Amino acid sequence: MWRLCSDRGRQWWTFTAVEPAEVAAKPALAKELALIEAARQTFSQQRLERKQAADRVYRIQAALNAQGPLSSAELDEEFAKASSRTNEVEATLWRGLCWYARLQQPDGHWPGDYGGPMFLLPGLLIVCYLSRTVLPESHRSEMRRYILNMQNSDGGWGLHIEAPSGMFGTVLNYVALRLLDVDASEASLVSARRFIHEHGGAVMTPSWGKFWLACLGCYSWRGMNPLTPEMWLLPYGSGDPTGRTRPAIGWLSNPIMPARYWCHCRVVYLPMSHLYGMRACGPETALVRALREELYTEPYDKIDWPRYRHSCCPLDEYTDRPRVQKLLWDVLYVYEWSTNPLIRRLRDGWLRPRALRETLLQVRQEDVNTKWICIGPVNKAINMLVSWYDRASADAEAHFQAHQDRVKDYLWLAEDGMKMQGYNGSQLWDTAFAAQAYAESADLFLDTNSKLSEVLLACWRYLEMSQVLEDVPDPARFYRHISKGAWPFSTRDHGWPISDCTAEGLRAVLAIQSLYRQRGREELLTPPISEERLFDALNVILSFQNPSGGWATYENTRSYPWLEYLNPSEVFSDIMIDWDHVECTSACVRSLIAFLKMYPEHPRRMEIAEAIRRGVSWIKRVQLSDGSWYGNWGVCFTYGTWFAVEALVGAGERLDSCPELERACLFLEAHQHPSGLGGWGETFESCSKKRWHHAPEIQTVNTAWALMTLLAARWYERGPEQRELVHRAARFLQSAQRVSDGSWDQQLIKGVFNRNCMITYNYETVFALWALGRYRHALQTNLPT
Repeated sequence: MWRLCSDRGRQWWTFTAVEPAEVAAKPALAKELALIEAARQTFSQQRLERKQAADRVYRIQAALNAQGPLSSAELDEEFAKASSRTNEVEATLWRGLCWYARLQQPDGHWPGDYGGPMFLLPGLLIVCYLSRTVLPESHRSEMRRYILNMQNSDGGWGLHIEAPSGMFGTVLNYVALRLLDVDASEASLVSARRFIHEHGGAVMTPSWGKFWLACLGCYSWRGMNPLTPEMWLLPYGSGDPTGRTRPAIGWLSNPIMPARYWCHCRVVYLPMSHLYGMRACGPETALVRALREELYTEPYDKIDWPRYRHSCCPLDEYTDRPRVQKLLWDVLYVYEWSTNPLIRRLRDGWLRPRALRETLLQVRQEDVNTKWICIGPVNKAINMLVSWYDRASADAEAHFQAHQDRVKDYLWLAEDGMKMQGYNGSQLWDTAFAAQAYAESADLFLDTNSKLSEVLLACWRYLEMSQVLEDVPDPARFYRHISKGAWPFSTRDHGWPISDCTAEGLRAVLAIQSLYRQRGREELLTPPISEERLFDALNVILSFQNPSGGWATYENTRSYPWLEYLNPSEVFSDIMIDWDHVECTSACVRSLIAFLKMYPEHPRRMEIAEAIRRGVSWIKRVQLSDGSWYGNWGVCFTYGTWFAVEALVGAGERLDSCPELERACLFLEAHQHPSGLGGWGETFESCSKKRWHHAPEIQTVNTAWALMTLLAARWYERGPEQRELVHRAARFLQSAQRVSDGSWDQQLIKGVFNRNCMITYNYETVFALWALGRYRHALQTNLPT
């Protein structure tokens, strides 16, 4: 029997075997197991048509036994009140608020599936194999289920669950299944092997795939473009990486020093370069020898490895690698493999030992700063392998065991199986959105003595416990931005500060605080969040703003756009620097506006006002010619446009005097779903191809984002057609709800990173609630029916 455990945001799944006699004696348990098994069977039967799981394991358990501050009996009692509401919008909202409360954990956060990328779990399995880390058979069985469920009809796997097959996903997931003891003669692996051979063998996998194969001993390091660790010995140059002083880029900056890369890029290539520099390679086991035979179209010992350094299957290539990049790799390749006595003496006797010490120091500090979670799943796995090979450090064994303990933080179970998530969860992000969605309709339950008020109080507790309270040690030495006062994406233990997470966290706190202050009940908000902590959050947000006026993600932009010409990844775009994003900029602008409303006499009010002005100016500058904004972290133009319009309206822009607002609304009006049923829907191809792609069916989330955009801009004031557009979108959201429990179905994947890789968010219910709450207020004021 699977159960989700949580502790201050940390979440992990445990399994306990249940005897048939116990199941027979407990009807409730038998019902739960039957429902979960039925969900698994349904997903498996439909897996080629619908790749996105609906998080049915957790949701079935929550439906049977509420997980959060309210019991099932209390929520059943609240849910029954929906039938007494004559206003259908309010009835829909009430059902949804009750349903979503079932999913909340006792500590106040919302857990959920954050999977999607298909290259994460194989890397972890390779590390576990090399480091002799034993995963329980219960977990391995569910991992097999997941990988097999995600196999496409042509035998391959894609970059993410909805992507067409490529060599990156296919080679790595083939290896993963073999590591999970699936025999090479199984039909799934026979078809996968056929796909691999038809596309040139594993030599055609992208560079990240080659890296993992080389670590395993199934590819030669000579067939890799260099990952030279000596890059970390280059001087950083002028500029402050911490954000305490300006600017981040000085006159004497060294733009190619890796510490200037976007953090997700540098912390992946950091441990990669360490393992490359030491030519780390696992033992030649029987399985490794078998894989060497299975993955290639020619004998392993006959392969001309250097010939394939630049090779990548066209199915995987998303970014073009210019000649200047290949020239750089060729020069570094000579340095890496030269047998010239002078070069060898320089490399092996002086530079390489220093470089490996520096990269190990940086890797270990990243482990400690994040309590061995690491910033994300890729560097988590690679850092763990670096730790396995580190035998010189005095605490090497304890350090590695701390890594092993955090593996479970990344594993999520759903009806499609067990996957490795794209983070250790999205706890803060989801909770901040949920808090604002509940706040939108707070009068429904705060003014009626409803027990649903406990949901907001639990949100408050999680917001309090997840705020980062200190900077990392010696941030300049380890190239870290200040973090005191920030909110992370997931948990305080993770701790990496992010601009939009800090902004949404602060807005959520201010929204809840305002609601309870207006009602004279602020004493219920415990533990308290002091003004000093809110001012620390303000400081972090202001420190994140770039000279452009925009905000990037984790840090200030530290280098130049031309650095993207050196992007060594074939499958991702815009990974080299921390770019400004409309979502981050909008979130920060809106948070600063909310802060000024709460603290109009704050000593930094003039600085805040100027930051808002510059942010709004940046948002206007990056609007696309068709009136939309590209969504960098969500699918896609409905997402980016919603963020942008909310910021513009919050800053005082109005439809009759702001052409950017009119163009945005016209864009949405022109891109309604062709079904004519009153909604919007986009697929992931909107992100990867950077132009609108209609989904086959209307999507709840895209419709909610579009509806909130139109309501914020007051588009309905233009005339009866515009009013009807808004009403039809709201009617669709109401009709899409499952009246029996108040939920909205999970549909197509809705998250994205680096343009080309999609990731799962459980957005349907929270954004439907938020949009309908906003619509209800419009109906009560100035939106005629």
